[in-house]
Amino acid sequence: MTQEKCVFCNIINGTEVATVLYEDNEIIAFNNLLDWVPVMILVIPKKHFTQTELWTNAIASKVTQLAVNLGGKYCPNGFRLLCNFGKDAMQSQSHGHLHVLGGTHMGPYV
Repeated sequence: MTQEKCVFCNIINGTEVATVLYEDNEIIAFNNLLDWVPVMILVIPKKHFTQTELWTNAIASKVTQLAVNLGGKYCPNGFRLLCNFGKDAMQSQSHGHLHVLGGTHMGPYV
């Protein structure tokens, strides 16, 4: 997927609508449109990175710190951080991102 067709890049540049929970010069967090669990937040860098580029870059620390802070705020009884790498892991967006999932008991891992 090219940056021009990237949904997350479109959210960052304002051409796609999202409920933004946090934003600064480097990262943004917003509610995911998927509703598998009550709380689904995406935390992403504003620069278009692949998953591998994100997680091998210094920005990963800022992304994870925000994810933990938002998880504590919106899921006080516990939350899960999830990151998918590639098709077999069900990664649907090429823009590197981290999911914050919670708001319910999620059970064991698959």
